[in-house]
Amino acid sequence: MIDKPTQSFYGLGIAPKILDILERIKFKVPTPIQLKAIPLAIEGKDIIGIAQTGTGKTHSFAIPMVQILAQKKGIGLVLAPTRELAIQIDEAFQGIARPFGIRTACLIGGASMQDQVRALRNKPRVIIATPGRLIDHMTQWNILLDDAVMLVLDEADRMLDMGFTPQVEKILRFLPKERQTMLFSATIPKEIMQMAAKHMKLPVNVEIAPSGTAAERVTHELFVVKKDFKLQLLGKILAQYHGPVLLFSRTKHNARKITRSIRDMGHNAAEIHSDRSLGQRREALSGFKSGKYKILVATDIAARGIDVTGIELVLNYDLPDDTENYVHRIGRTGRAGHKGHAISFATPDQKGNVRDIEKLMRAPLPISKNPDIFQEQFIQSSHQSSYQPSYRHPKNNYKQKRHMQHRSKFYR
Repeated sequence: MIDKPTQSFYGLGIAPKILDILERIKFKVPTPIQLKAIPLAIEGKDIIGIAQTGTGKTHSFAIPMVQILAQKKGIGLVLAPTRELAIQIDEAFQGIARPFGIRTACLIGGASMQDQVRALRNKPRVIIATPGRLIDHMTQWNILLDDAVMLVLDEADRMLDMGFTPQVEKILRFLPKERQTMLFSATIPKEIMQMAAKHMKLPVNVEIAPSGTAAERVTHELFVVKKDFKLQLLGKILAQYHGPVLLFSRTKHNARKITRSIRDMGHNAAEIHSDRSLGQRREALSGFKSGKYKILVATDIAARGIDVTGIELVLNYDLPDDTENYVHRIGRTGRAGHKGHAISFATPDQKGNVRDIEKLMRAPLPISKNPDIFQEQFIQSSHQSSYQPSYRHPKNNYKQKRHMQHRSKFYR
């Protein structure tokens, strides 16, 4: 019996050779975003794809791009906000592109410019890059984008959050107007729609879940705890979980301290943030994937490229500065339809922050207790956080933008 289109990759317009490749790499059932986006992309439509993290967005554009490039001249360009995400996208492309003789080049900061120049001389058809490093190569005339026929902006919301808007706009000015553009994002702030209106031709909106929706099969838990007791509570929780744990810290300084404390507890842990070199970050990520490290401590700015299956627990040691980052963080567990769990620590003065997360997710965060740690209550205060779910507080906007622009240099 022939599989129904909704249950396999057959019937989506994918070329037989790519279907064979997908079969070989054990891709059998398309995710909802793949099911909707792939046929439209193969038809050459501009697409705005909205789906939470862990839903298979990369193959939603990798499959159509390889298929189109196999049939026509030109190059495909993928822009990503972080080095780790760019590397992950490159790995996904290689499995599909190599059988067609299509080479890729991954242009990211922290890696050798000379090696990247050599890769560009081999005439790659797919370029995956962070905006800053791509501009470095464009400035040195190492790459021309005149023959780009496809552009993908992946994790577009994060790219804009990190202060990359000027670089993205500059790159877009050098691309041919006659091209196919695909924009993928977990959330859809107004800046995304403005960019789409300016640079896309009648884009089709493919939204798998409402903007800000958390992964379906992730359960949530909240502990209200004083800052001084967070480490003690962390020790109790880590003793209960034996699988991979991804822990989020608000700052890189705190990430270093937490990592040291976790090691002192007897666990194997690594850290990933903007103060670590590209080599250190890659070693931490590969060690986490292989099981060398049980716990990976990360900051938000480094988290978007962490695509690891089987993460048992995401632990928000600190609540995120930006409410929407809660969704991005917990999307690291419960990926591709698997179950996952997220635990968050909130201090007594963070009732407003928790309420904003609950508004964004349209669901409450259940409060839990640990018998060995005193159960705190939220403080009723007139100075509680009141930032909105889908944008930053206007008072902090300028400062936040300057901060993001400063931080974006780490991702060139």
